[in-house]
Amino acid sequence: MTKVFSSNLGYPRIGEQREWKKELEKYWSGKITEDELLKETKALRLQGLKKQQEKEIDLIPVGDFSLYDHVLDTSLMFGVVPTRFQNSGATSALETYFAIARGTKDAVASEMTKWFNTNYHYIVPEFDHVKPILTENKPLTFYKEAKEALGIEGKPVILGPITFLKLGKGYKDESFPKLLNTFLPLYIQVLQELKEAGVQWVQVDEPILGTNLTSSDLEQIKKAYETIAQAIPGINLIIQTYFESVDFYEDIVSLPVAGIGLDFVHGDALNALRQYGFPKDKVLAAGVIDGRNVWRQNLENKLGLLETIKQIVDKDRIIVQPSSSLLHVPVTKSSEKLLDPIIKDALSFADEKLEEVVALAKGLENGKASIVKELENSVQAIDTLNNSKYRKKTASQINPSELSADRALPFSQRISVQKEILQLPLLPTTTIGSLPQTTEVRKQRLKWRKGDITDREYEQYIEAETKKWIEIQEDIGIDVLVHGEFERTDMVEYFGEKLNGFQVTKFGWVQSYGSRCVKPPLIFGEVSFDEPMTVKESIYAQSLTDRRVKGMLTGPVTILNWSFVRDDISRYDVLNQIAVALRSEIEELEKNDIKIIQVDEPALREGLPLKRNKWNEYLDAAVYAFKLSTASVENSTQIHTHMCYSSFGDIFDAISGLDADVISIETSRSHGELISTFEDNTYDKEIGLGVYDIHSPRVPSKEEIKENINRALKTIPANQFWINPDCGLKTRQEAETIAALKLMVEAAIEVRNEQFAAVQDN
Repeated sequence: MTKVFSSNLGYPRIGEQREWKKELEKYWSGKITEDELLKETKALRLQGLKKQQEKEIDLIPVGDFSLYDHVLDTSLMFGVVPTRFQNSGATSALETYFAIARGTKDAVASEMTKWFNTNYHYIVPEFDHVKPILTENKPLTFYKEAKEALGIEGKPVILGPITFLKLGKGYKDESFPKLLNTFLPLYIQVLQELKEAGVQWVQVDEPILGTNLTSSDLEQIKKAYETIAQAIPGINLIIQTYFESVDFYEDIVSLPVAGIGLDFVHGDALNALRQYGFPKDKVLAAGVIDGRNVWRQNLENKLGLLETIKQIVDKDRIIVQPSSSLLHVPVTKSSEKLLDPIIKDALSFADEKLEEVVALAKGLENGKASIVKELENSVQAIDTLNNSKYRKKTASQINPSELSADRALPFSQRISVQKEILQLPLLPTTTIGSLPQTTEVRKQRLKWRKGDITDREYEQYIEAETKKWIEIQEDIGIDVLVHGEFERTDMVEYFGEKLNGFQVTKFGWVQSYGSRCVKPPLIFGEVSFDEPMTVKESIYAQSLTDRRVKGMLTGPVTILNWSFVRDDISRYDVLNQIAVALRSEIEELEKNDIKIIQVDEPALREGLPLKRNKWNEYLDAAVYAFKLSTASVENSTQIHTHMCYSSFGDIFDAISGLDADVISIETSRSHGELISTFEDNTYDKEIGLGVYDIHSPRVPSKEEIKENINRALKTIPANQFWINPDCGLKTRQEAETIAALKLMVEAAIEVRNEQFAAVQDN
């Protein structure tokens, strides 16, 4: 290297206006052909590459684009297709690809779970009964495309073998070395073909290195990269880590590769660099711009960080880049025309982060004087926001330390009070909260936002939808109803529009799973309660029925984890501010005779730090915030919560510590594996393990649902068990939702009767 290169690790795939999502959904609904989908998404992919080229990024990633999920892309590239999809009658590879992700009438979709500690979901590879083959060298295809179409000498991105296999399932830990040996020849073939095509740099993503590794893991990592180096001498690989600092730092930076990518935003990579140095024969790809948050960086401080790194690593062996892929942030702030200039100027979305990276590379190469304007602008924008009214505490703000975080009675005593009041049957049925938001619902909301209909007209429409679905739920026979959340765009964004200290953007979309995009609100100031947010809708729904209707809120940890959080104070301070604000809302619901209140925490497990030595601090803060928000209710008020799946054994004690009366957990795609957690641990509160998957459009059979219920009842007593779908139903169609809920209730009644019969027989 003769200069300080700028680099990017990945670019948002969704487009500035979510064009990607719209094309996917048109294809799934049969409105466009496969060829039309591929044509439109190629144009979108090239548009993103061209933008990076125009921003003067030196090393532009290619192969980071995906039609659904990059882990699933890797699976298909290596022929990792679950047995149930291998002879499914699919007419193309793309049809099989989407079938694995979304399921079919006859086959359950593959498990979907969180990508490390982010809100992005990946499709879990299934390695049992698979004989991998290289079906297509996708990185090579994308490399050639970028070169031919735009003259870009791209940096192919591939998910590394250790991370890919560790994220999968269907093998025992002791079989990992054998599995790795099976895949290494395929990786070598991919990389060899890239080298022969003239590729200069290859980014091999190994974020698993930011987790707690064992000495056995390290042995396999060394073996893998030594095998690759021997097979393809001279190839320039950058092992890219992110989201945390790496364990076994000295061993990792000594691997036989040309470069190592480290995250200097999260973790303590700088301390490791200072303590152990860095090899003279490698480049250091320094992730100094936060790839996961949206706040503008103080470029003077970041340049100072790079100058510190330069004291250890020669300048011409440093690559400047974001800390991770920019998949996790919106595309550009240029579309945000309505934001307060104080807030907007302090933001940095994907496009702006590229500019920050390029400026820092220039400053490191040519000196501070070469980017004086960029430095001054960044500092001024941040100082202006920090000194604004938005970040000043108000006299009305409640101090969390002045509030109790404990219910008046323990669960063992208050549950009998609740059962007496609620009078629910054995195995009560409910849903998680949201009901289908049709095209018409979204259309009416847009008309209201544009001013085409009045507030009252919109309110009447929402009331009509609520009434319709209360009647549907009653007809189906559901025991505890929900109002459907038709007034809400998103479970976090909605509260961001209502609470002080939040700002909602217009185009700040990021991908969550599949074509599902969310708009995380910005927490830019002091958070506080303003006025009731959900009470009116809950009261109206309850007035329509004699059955209990749940009040529905998003919990403090999820609001925090699914927002872009101010970075000038502790995240835990922000978390407690949110908890206090929600406490006021819960008290308002209770005052209006809403006796079941669900406070959802689907992101609690997601936020768990990658390093175990940081878990207790996070879990203690999460449990405290949840209890702070819910502790003031009467013993007779039942608190529910909902969580998404993944390794609940790790946080079992924290789940119990929340002291929620009922918890529902998303489990269906894990095919019952979560139940083993409850076999190994005694859970003394009430629980609902999702009995069917709502992320797939397929309607399950009653037999499937009964099987899931009965499997759970082998471990969980019937008097503690609730029956519900595994998540909210917002993204589903009305017909499939009604059909599935009918089958769920029928299954619940049959199992309920079987339970009664078994008791009588005994």
